[in-house]
Amino acid sequence: MIERVKFGLVGYGTGGRVFHAPLIASAENIEFVGVVTTSQERRAQIAEELPGVTAYDSIAALAADGVQAVAISTPAATHAALAHEAIAAGLAVVVDKPFALDAETARKLVTTAEEAGVPLTVYQNRRWDSDLLTIRKLMENGSLGTIRRFESRMERWAPDRLPKDAGGGTLLDFGSHLVDQALQLHGPATRVYAEVHGPDGGLDDDFFLALHHANGVESHLWGSWRQAGPGPRFRVSGTAGTYISALLDCQEDMLKAGKSPAKLGDRWGVEPEHRWGHLFRGATGAPVESCRGRWDTFYPAVASAVLGEGPLPVNPWDSIRAMEILDAARTSATQGTAVTL
Repeated sequence: MIERVKFGLVGYGTGGRVFHAPLIASAENIEFVGVVTTSQERRAQIAEELPGVTAYDSIAALAADGVQAVAISTPAATHAALAHEAIAAGLAVVVDKPFALDAETARKLVTTAEEAGVPLTVYQNRRWDSDLLTIRKLMENGSLGTIRRFESRMERWAPDRLPKDAGGGTLLDFGSHLVDQALQLHGPATRVYAEVHGPDGGLDDDFFLALHHANGVESHLWGSWRQAGPGPRFRVSGTAGTYISALLDCQEDMLKAGKSPAKLGDRWGVEPEHRWGHLFRGATGAPVESCRGRWDTFYPAVASAVLGEGPLPVNPWDSIRAMEILDAARTSATQGTAVTL
């Protein structure tokens, strides 16, 4: 018999409903107990979509029913307070990105969890994007040579749609993924330069961020809701070749279409051939089979860590280092100069 961790979810908006609930429910070593929400609309959705999962009024109520771990998928400004509440209740915690609104808040949260002896991790699911895993494989097998420039984009065309408060603005929302991926591939950054645009009285909707890594790699990162001609998702340039992947990993679309790892099994995260990236050496490029996307491994890894059977999938100190870069990016954009870390 597989030992199962009793798991709860806080929030059932788009993030909780689409990006967390199906993956929690698909993990064999998790018993999905309940969702915290006071919205009657959300409670009706839970009753329809998650048979056997109970709606709760509070984290305390979840804890009282024996839940061991909780994922927090609520507006960004509420993450820290809810995580502190869960830690105080002795629950292991998964916090959606952005981890917090700034590095200092994130640092206090991690320190509190460590002092309490409570596991805390961050939902950096895009570490397991198919294209990022493919890039890592190409780097490891030498197909790209020495990396010189890493370009990464999350750009969309929705000029009439302002970023929602839930994400904290485009720099925090998209930037949390883009910076984390760059640090995972290329190591610490020593210098940050940023340009950030936001409408008067609104959250930022467009940014450019340049990182100089200690190993010499230059990362150029873009995030936007108002880019009419989005660039390729990745372009990675090395001394032996350049890899270009045009499209965003397929797992988001799979979840939005109502699919899940429980339904698809080994077909989960598999990119069809027409979506594969290409490795270029000159004017022509050859397709590279995409690695399978593995968001489905995150929650099983969290449960294993709660049971003392393995490490957390994301070290929260990694997210603090990413938050420090995002803090520096805001300073750079305000001052119009590069910031040394």
